[in-house]
Amino acid sequence: MDYKQTLQITQTEFPMRGNLPQREPEIQAWWEEQDIYKQVQGRTKGRPKYILHDGPPYANGDIHLGHALNKVLKDMIVRSKSMSGFDAPYVPGWDTHGLPIEHAIIKNEKVDRHKVGINEFRRLCAEYALKFVENQKGQFKRLGVRGDWDNPYITLKPEYEARQIKVFGEMAKKGYIYKGLKPVYWSPSSETALAEAEIEYQDKRSASIYVKFKVKDGKGILDQDTSIVIWTTTPWTLPANLAISLHPDLEYSVIRVNGDKLVVAHGLLETLQKELEWESYEVLRTIKGQELERATAQHPFYDRESLIILGEHVTLDAGTGCVHTAPGHGEDDFHVGQKYGLDVLNPVDDKGHFTNEAPGFEGMFYDKANKEITQKLEESGALLKLSFITHSYPHDWRSKQPVIFRATEQWFASIDGFRDQLLAAIKEVKWIPSWGETRLHNMVADRGDWCISRQRVWGVPIPIFYCTDCHVEIITDDTIDHVSGVFRQEGSNAWYAKEAQELLPEGFTCPSCGGTHFRKETDTMDVWFDSGSSHEAVLKEREELQWPADLYLEGSDQYRGWFNSSLSTAVATSGQAPYKTILSHGFTLDGEGRKMSKSLGNTIVPAKVMDQLGADILRLWVASVDYQSDVRISDNILKQISEVYRKIRNTLRFVLGNLEDFNPTQDRIAPAQWSELDQYMMIKAQRLLDRVLKSYEQFQFHNVYSTIHNFCTIELSSLYLDISKDLLYTEPSTSTARKATQTVMYEILTMIVKLVSPIIPHTADEVWKYVPGTEVNSVQLTDFPQVDSSYFNDQLEQKWDQFILVRDEVLKALENARKEKVIGHSLSAALHLYPEQGARELLEQFDQLEKLFIVSKVELHQLEELPAEGAISLEGLKAIVLPAEGEKCERCWIVTPEIGQDPNHPTLCPDCTTTVNTHYAHLVE
Repeated sequence: MDYKQTLQITQTEFPMRGNLPQREPEIQAWWEEQDIYKQVQGRTKGRPKYILHDGPPYANGDIHLGHALNKVLKDMIVRSKSMSGFDAPYVPGWDTHGLPIEHAIIKNEKVDRHKVGINEFRRLCAEYALKFVENQKGQFKRLGVRGDWDNPYITLKPEYEARQIKVFGEMAKKGYIYKGLKPVYWSPSSETALAEAEIEYQDKRSASIYVKFKVKDGKGILDQDTSIVIWTTTPWTLPANLAISLHPDLEYSVIRVNGDKLVVAHGLLETLQKELEWESYEVLRTIKGQELERATAQHPFYDRESLIILGEHVTLDAGTGCVHTAPGHGEDDFHVGQKYGLDVLNPVDDKGHFTNEAPGFEGMFYDKANKEITQKLEESGALLKLSFITHSYPHDWRSKQPVIFRATEQWFASIDGFRDQLLAAIKEVKWIPSWGETRLHNMVADRGDWCISRQRVWGVPIPIFYCTDCHVEIITDDTIDHVSGVFRQEGSNAWYAKEAQELLPEGFTCPSCGGTHFRKETDTMDVWFDSGSSHEAVLKEREELQWPADLYLEGSDQYRGWFNSSLSTAVATSGQAPYKTILSHGFTLDGEGRKMSKSLGNTIVPAKVMDQLGADILRLWVASVDYQSDVRISDNILKQISEVYRKIRNTLRFVLGNLEDFNPTQDRIAPAQWSELDQYMMIKAQRLLDRVLKSYEQFQFHNVYSTIHNFCTIELSSLYLDISKDLLYTEPSTSTARKATQTVMYEILTMIVKLVSPIIPHTADEVWKYVPGTEVNSVQLTDFPQVDSSYFNDQLEQKWDQFILVRDEVLKALENARKEKVIGHSLSAALHLYPEQGARELLEQFDQLEKLFIVSKVELHQLEELPAEGAISLEGLKAIVLPAEGEKCERCWIVTPEIGQDPNHPTLCPDCTTTVNTHYAHLVE
């Protein structure tokens, strides 16, 4: 007879090859058809909420690898929370205002914003932003990110802008908003003020000059033939010099060198001698900085004085200890200048060109003026030395051009007004990693007031009016409520489309003078104020969400960005942080740890990875890395991830193949009838479940990845499935032992599919369709299983753990024998073991060692019986591998001398003969 008919051959229609680039879009189309997000939310409605609030990416360009890392991490959290007993809605969002979009319209679309008019220009900006919202939305969906994609939040939407106006109004009501003339980061290339979060540091080559300021009134301490020496790397700021700052407690020396009498800090004399190449110098006298307060020096090329003032900001870190002070071009300069009543001179316009307040340099671009100013200093004899240095310098993060400090009238949020509340709120938040708390604390403790105004048109207008009769600034509850209401109906375009009177409540009069004529503020809000208001505009606006959020998850650059601005607006308006937990991730690097850049040619584009390998491979990579630090990715790394994916997929496929005839409602076998191996595997599966659930809870996805990978390849494939496959093939379908093993395999399969679902959702749902007896059509509509402690048996687990160690050693001996061609398949082997006492006692506790070692014969011998040669030394025992004696059973492949004892089955072993006669007699010809 054909004995193949008596074997339970594995069979499944689940494909061996993932073919993810083609199959994933089909699965996503099915999700769309099923409206899987709505189904999940319907299933979890009424559970405790878990809100991960999405930090909005900027609607400009295609998504990059950083976006993919961020969105996949969020998706894994939301999916795992939905399967862990929570209602976890996910509302994605986009940041849509600001300079980059203006730049794109001007540069790419060739639009002159001054010619088309504000309303038309804003319309073009909105169209551009919404186009990229749709573009990025498609790419995020291709990643498999599940969310309310039909109803995202977008910062240009009227309801969002209306809430943002309310946030601004509440801060103004509490006295936190003010207008002031202060030096701020200014981008000449973008013609607007910038926030600290919009600054990045790059190397820049700058002039380094030492300049003499001749003493005019030395207060009887310094002679007029003496000069005070300053050092600066920004010669262009010298036209704005109004003072020289000294530290009150530092010692300053008057020295004679090369015919000059100079004043410098005593502690920098040796450094300056090298830098200025003095052969020698003579110290004439030493005085304290405070003794020179309010002395005066002559400006080196203008007919005005520079006041000697005192400042704690002066150090001996560099320079001369005498600090050139221009209150219009530096924060420290401004503050110390305010103490002495100095003007805030800013002779540079919006585009970075000198005004007529800098005689001799009018119309010149500030950077180009460096050379002219240096030449003027040289002509006047004031220049001691000119050289060039390369140093880290602030740049506009969008235009990549250097920025300047420039005093302008701006709107500010007074951080001083609620700094203590901010610091207290930070302590209430859980920080992952823990250093995030220190990082944000220090930023808040050290930061100046927040410049929230921008001189642009593509943004949310600052909702302030001015009375043209008495010139007061007007912002009241009534004006804020009215503007917010108008914006909710018509959007912020109404600010530009309507006259001031139309934007004010009917019959409104100036609270100060009773006037009825008004004009509108022309500045817009910093885009960080836009996104920083999302906790109010989204969490409090959307019914399915709640405030505060459970989690904000973004890149580590957002400590100075969205984490910071969100905290500021929330604490200022509500008195607490808008988030309970902050989780941050690092940046993506290439395989060698380098930053990705087009110039290096080392960029990896998510779309290409998905087209070539599939989204689940990219997602599996995200799960594999310790994302709280910077992470590496390369073609080779992705190849390794693909191999891991293949192993997991093949393991699941093998299990599916052995469950083809298993009906979980009818064929389950109770644990009391399980073999010890079955029981042991369920213990290990429960250990796996415990580790994975805890890892999900702690956002340790690399532990989820490694735990499941190791379980699939080691405990499941190399142990349980390896040992059980012969039983599964050869036992009849009615066998209790076979059904017990299938029961365990079914439980482990459904467990693993659920546990991997947040990470590789396409594959999980694909597998789920082939799992027998499933009651719902998507694994996303299930919960994680919970650890069942009734399975635990410490004694049995310890016994089998020890056996596995011995088995691993024995497998080494079999592999060695195979390499030396002593045996072929392991079933052709006879294993002679000579264990030490401990190993012997262990092995004697096991029946059917042949099945556990997958050989045809196992004999245990006394250690002293060990032959002089031929044994392999292993841990705890010696082994000899020989070819098994006898013939090979046609059905189970075991080699035994007992083949053919039944003349009706001359090629079968006794066990197979019994099985065939008992269960397959009807097949006998």
